[in-house]
Amino acid sequence: MAPILLLLTGFLISGLELTGAQSVGVCYGRNGNNLPSDGEVVDLYKSNGIGKMRIYEPYQTTLDALRGSNIELTIGMLNGKLQELTDATAATNWVQNNIIKYWPDVKFKYIAVGNEVHPDKAEAQFVLPAMQNIHNAIVAANLQDQIKVSTAIDTTLLGNNSPPSAGSFNDSARSYIIPIVNFLVSNGAPLLANVYPYFAYTDKPQDISLPFALFTSPGVVVTDGSLQYQNLFDALLDSLFSALEKAGAPNLQIVVSESGWPSEGGTAATVDNAGTYYKNLINHVKGGTPKKSGQAIETYLFAMFDENLKTGSEIEKHFGVFSPNKQPKYQISFG
Repeated sequence: MAPILLLLTGFLISGLELTGAQSVGVCYGRNGNNLPSDGEVVDLYKSNGIGKMRIYEPYQTTLDALRGSNIELTIGMLNGKLQELTDATAATNWVQNNIIKYWPDVKFKYIAVGNEVHPDKAEAQFVLPAMQNIHNAIVAANLQDQIKVSTAIDTTLLGNNSPPSAGSFNDSARSYIIPIVNFLVSNGAPLLANVYPYFAYTDKPQDISLPFALFTSPGVVVTDGSLQYQNLFDALLDSLFSALEKAGAPNLQIVVSESGWPSEGGTAATVDNAGTYYKNLINHVKGGTPKKSGQAIETYLFAMFDENLKTGSEIEKHFGVFSPNKQPKYQISFG
């Protein structure tokens, strides 16, 4: 289906689940002036059975609140910090202050060195050196088996993706991403990817049906050889898996580090659509994609709360699965 060719422009890739018995994770963003305290947030994760959290920078109050919670944590740093971490001493200090200081009371799982850094941005040259330095500091602490160092990409790094088996990294991205992929393979770390069918759909609504984006298509929409696709999430992920195969990393795991749907502020952004997306996503990732059937996808929903200080378009403020008053926006189970 020709529209799939155009899917990849302007949307992100998100986290994958390793075992169906585990809950999905939820990203905890703090761009709001009306959000609960960190202690209340951790309690909300625990009371809802949410066993994984992603945070975007090392807030000390969040890390303190997570002590003893047994919540698995993906921790990041702002892209503006990457250049500083190309200095080995600075990277060692970062790991000492934000990881070792809290380990093992805080259950770190992944360190995301950069989020959606594009090859044409100044920060791109710093991502791999920073990853290497952070990894070396983790090795020096003998934590390399417990904590994996990666980076989070979005799907604009892909060029062709129709059908999914044709997925490949675009020419401008290849020199940036392939050395990173090689690093991940060498160290047994997954690639983090932010995957947003919402943005793919709203970018080309004339070509992509809403049911295909919401996991509600009644039948197969895309046939790719022996593989059949009934939803856009699978098509996007398998395009990325195909790109990794072509990059020489056929067995590299992908963790969907963000995926979500807004409840207001733009095209198809309604409470009904968002609730449908989150509920179906949670159920779907337990079973894998057509290319990786039976391999549950470790996935992180974006995000925990509506964030009223987010910049950009209005929809950015409405991705929460909870309202700031801690009331659930949807009837979903995270298990």
